[in-house]
Amino acid sequence: MALEGMVGIGITKQPSLQCLDAVENAARRAEAEEGTVEQNTTPWIARKKVTALAICLVALPVLMTTVSRRDSPWTPASFWPLATFARQEKLLGGLLVPGFDERSCLSRYQSAFYRKNLTRSPSVHLIKRLRQHEALQRRCGPGTEAYRAAAARLRPWRRDGTDDGVCRYLVLVPYRGLGNRILAVASAFLYAVLTDRVLLLDGNTSLGDIFCEPFPGTSWLLPSHFPISNLQNLTGDVRESYRNLVQNDSAASLVSRLPYVFVDLDHSCTYHDKLFFCDDERQFLRRAPWLVMRTDGYFVPALFLNPVHQDELNRMFPRKDSVFYLLAHYLFHPTNKVWGLITRFHNPRLHVARTPAPRRGDAGTARPSTAGARSKAVLMTGLSSWYYENIRWKYWQSATATGEVVSVYQPSHEEHQLSGYTTHDMKAVAEMYLLGMTDKIVTSGWSTFGYVGHGLGGLTPWIMFRPENHTTPYPPCRRAKSMEPCMHGPPFYDCRDEARH
Repeated sequence: MALEGMVGIGITKQPSLQCLDAVENAARRAEAEEGTVEQNTTPWIARKKVTALAICLVALPVLMTTVSRRDSPWTPASFWPLATFARQEKLLGGLLVPGFDERSCLSRYQSAFYRKNLTRSPSVHLIKRLRQHEALQRRCGPGTEAYRAAAARLRPWRRDGTDDGVCRYLVLVPYRGLGNRILAVASAFLYAVLTDRVLLLDGNTSLGDIFCEPFPGTSWLLPSHFPISNLQNLTGDVRESYRNLVQNDSAASLVSRLPYVFVDLDHSCTYHDKLFFCDDERQFLRRAPWLVMRTDGYFVPALFLNPVHQDELNRMFPRKDSVFYLLAHYLFHPTNKVWGLITRFHNPRLHVARTPAPRRGDAGTARPSTAGARSKAVLMTGLSSWYYENIRWKYWQSATATGEVVSVYQPSHEEHQLSGYTTHDMKAVAEMYLLGMTDKIVTSGWSTFGYVGHGLGGLTPWIMFRPENHTTPYPPCRRAKSMEPCMHGPPFYDCRDEARH
């Protein structure tokens, strides 16, 4: 994603409110130019205008959303009489399939009623590929004869270098913060679809506790008795690494003698690791029934650089900025415990509005509120309560210029990042989803927490610039070019360059 004027990451000791004014003015111009004003196309949207503003600061991801509480609260249940609309919308235009036990994962079909219209609709070809991949996961996933046979070949006494099976696998080892892991899963899933591999997630993470199974009739979690141990400790220096293979003139024959190939895609991985993004699968990776991948970020943009995948990706995603948005709504459905955190916070507090937080007036110039006056809510998320306390105080001590009442909320403040701990990650993913229910977001660059928040909402973010010498730059923020997450360590070569090796 190209960002105009982005200078890095960081926050001031006291976050400036100038960006709110910039967003308020520029957003109106941008919406008028882009035609992004929501159309009145559904029965309930005709009665509700859903909008919010989110601000994210990287160091302690702090996000703010403005919403209105002018109308009475609504819930998904209040619209169930609209049965035809409900059936159509809960499947997200064919992205999802019916047939799951709805009570075991309420968010899968209910989340549609907490969002606006789909920002991007899935293409017919994407839907086709998803149905094909679901069939592959069922045919070859854990518990099947195909999986048992493939896993047996990983054991020392069965490493005969032959691949007599028809199923191939991608084992993902995501790591770092929850935002990193979510982005890694989305990227790996797309690679698995492109290369017809079954995706299995390392079970030593909290992902299985915070997200429902996305594929019908099977699991995407790696069984605990998987023959390869210590997956979290693998590095690019192991004998089976792609880094070593790609530098060997006999890689094609060598891979046939290896039990698996390990791909290290850490954001700081080496030049030879990144050659993975140019592999055409016909050289030697297709001969490897097992790929083990370790990554901590979003690498979808690199897949678009590979000529082998470009045509298929263009058919799946005619609009390049829709990849994470669609994959996230297909893959990531919070478990009932997490969904409860989301809805219990959202319903009584975060109702709807269409403009950013109003500008504060001078102290002592409070206007008496009038009956029916609009009020807005500001949602902040972060590890610290410092930002929340200061912004809440500012709106308490000074009236807004328009007389609107602003309420400020913060769901939690853990003080320290405890990634991998289930309770901590449950709170984090709940706050990401709350951000995805907003309409405008301001974020500092490089925040994976912010990427997931605005990606779920289909929102093109505003980027807050890094202050220099404790001075807020002018303008303080600028709108990004895309709602897609950024790839932090992109390749620096052309896959069509035959001399890249």
